[in-house]
Amino acid sequence: MQREHQVRQGLLALETLLKTHALWQNNAPETAAFNSTQPFFLDTMQPLEWLQWVLIPRMHALLDAGAALPQNFAVAPYYEMALDAGTAGRNELLLHLNALDALFITDR
Repeated sequence: MQREHQVRQGLLALETLLKTHALWQNNAPETAAFNSTQPFFLDTMQPLEWLQWVLIPRMHALLDAGAALPQNFAVAPYYEMALDAGTAGRNELLLHLNALDALFITDR
């Protein structure tokens, strides 16, 4: 399976998982929240907001445009620290994020 297809499948799996565990939001954060210069928009969004409203759509946009995908990219370590142990679907979410991260290792 082509890497781009695997990335898209990983993104769709994350979206499904967020919806399954009622973590998907129907309303986007305020426009100003997207103006952050902090990694993961730490100062303006909660971790799962960034995942839903920034990472997933931006990755889809790169794929749709046929643009180069990031290299040496990893978000799972942040989520291991940022998500409370009681977060619904946390372990499953971390498994999916680690699998997605593995697609961005440059020594493939």
